[in-house]
Amino acid sequence: MQPSSHSPSALSRRTMLAGAAALAGTTAAMTAAPARAHSPAAATASEAAGHHNRAVLFRNVRPFGAAKATDLVVVDGRISDGPAPRGAKTVDGGGRIALPSLVDAHIHPDKTTWDGSWVSRRPASGIADYVEQDVELFRSRRRPVAERAYGLMAHAVTRGTRAMRAHADVAPAYGLAGVEGVAQARERLRHALDVQIVAFPQHGVIRTPGTAALLEKAAREGTVDLIGGIDPIGFDQALDEQLDLVFGIADRHGVGVDIHLHDRGEKGMKAMRGIIDRTRALALAGKVTVSHVFCLPELSDRELGSVAADLGELDISLTTVAPSASLVLPIARLREYGVRVGLGSDGVRDSWSPFGNADMMHRAHLLGWVTDVRLDQELTDCYRVAAHGGAEVMDLAHADFEPGAPADFVLVQGECLPQVVVDMPRRDMVVHGGAVVARDGVFLD
Repeated sequence: MQPSSHSPSALSRRTMLAGAAALAGTTAAMTAAPARAHSPAAATASEAAGHHNRAVLFRNVRPFGAAKATDLVVVDGRISDGPAPRGAKTVDGGGRIALPSLVDAHIHPDKTTWDGSWVSRRPASGIADYVEQDVELFRSRRRPVAERAYGLMAHAVTRGTRAMRAHADVAPAYGLAGVEGVAQARERLRHALDVQIVAFPQHGVIRTPGTAALLEKAAREGTVDLIGGIDPIGFDQALDEQLDLVFGIADRHGVGVDIHLHDRGEKGMKAMRGIIDRTRALALAGKVTVSHVFCLPELSDRELGSVAADLGELDISLTTVAPSASLVLPIARLREYGVRVGLGSDGVRDSWSPFGNADMMHRAHLLGWVTDVRLDQELTDCYRVAAHGGAEVMDLAHADFEPGAPADFVLVQGECLPQVVVDMPRRDMVVHGGAVVARDGVFLD
């Protein structure tokens, strides 16, 4: 996390539906994906929850804002190119635009005060101050992590989120309460949301004794999908020790790695080189993510190209929360090298900031705002990052309305996709695995 993450100041696949032909040029760029393949047959939590043997006909919808409405047939939670089976349930889309649901590639639901009483924040001048306030806030909350996280994650679903990578603090001050609380919320939401959990050492891996043992325990027990890290030099002041420990746990237990890297300049680049070297040495290609990566936007084009080539070769993915024009990742340039880049919310109404809403359409809007985009293609690309970019980071299939793609989509009133990114209309209907999971901003249990 970082204190400025909330403030705007601070489909490679053809379109299946003829009704979307008018947007063919736009959607082609929107869906251009890195070389890494993402199989539509990959299992999701929605399938595990029992979204099988279900046929639904969504009538009168406009995929990607196509001029002519069409019907979507869903069978067993996936888009079908055949006719609707006899007895299929029918849902009327009322001519609304159908868009791929969104993916929050970086969020901290364990810290949130969402739907709770107001919290007055105090001044803070660095990660250590924020960490101290995190502990105070955790101890003052009457509602357990599981309840607070569930409320925020269910809210995210109502805003069109299909999946999220949730970072949960692991430290002696909490034990594994954050991880366990988010895991409970994930179980309650398994019919509506696909969730990966990161055991995140916000207090440092080395500087806070006892944290390493907790990370090992979380991975050994199978509670988490990834092990995190944080600024190995700037905060933990133990580059090799932290990275060796984090990568060692991941290698031993077969989980991924997702490291927060706020350090800029040579500190950040030295950490990046350490991450690249260990990914290569341990054959962890495709299992490592670096979040924020504030050191990359500072690089010259030549320097960036050199790093991006390594990231693409090792399939190391990146995430950004678009905190400002100077800190947002150069997404288009990175994708030229096959680097997967996702967009996330970061913290939501926690001790770090009163801002945040877990609304990834709003985050796509903010991405456009901080990068000062104007053109339809640019606005469409912002949505692409929020929908398909995060899916690539989480190794999920694109929800792109292709035959066999997951039936995860949102219906909104609007004229076209770029206008939706700007106006952020109400999510009238949210569909996950072919089932309607939210209507008019209300989550359906």
